[in-house]
Amino acid sequence: VQLQASGGGLAQAGDSLRLSCTASRSIFRLYTMNWYRQAPGRQRDLVATLTSGGSTNYADSVKGRFTISRDNAKNTFYLQMNSLKPEDTAVYYCNARRRTDNSLYNYWGQGTQVTVSS
Repeated sequence: VQLQASGGGLAQAGDSLRLSCTASRSIFRLYTMNWYRQAPGRQRDLVATLTSGGSTNYADSVKGRFTISRDNAKNTFYLQMNSLKPEDTAVYYCNARRRTDNSLYNYWGQGTQVTVSS
């Protein structure tokens, strides 16, 4: 599975951006989709999760501002980011993960930079 992330860029505080991640094949039925971010000098942190069953979860820092969703027909999932803050500045990575009894399938997109100015 290959993941292609897009949609990052420059924004001002309070603006909105939407990130997209397109998978090379249909995987949403089996995989959990995640967005992570990594700011300079910091570890990569989980931002949002969307399970194959449609459940979502968010980091406390983005709750109420970010929304993860998917379009099954396009093999694409999204991260809608509203009310952006300078502390949201990071490289954002999409991730698809599936765990079975015997294996872990874990795929990453290439990362897309989001820079938010005050």
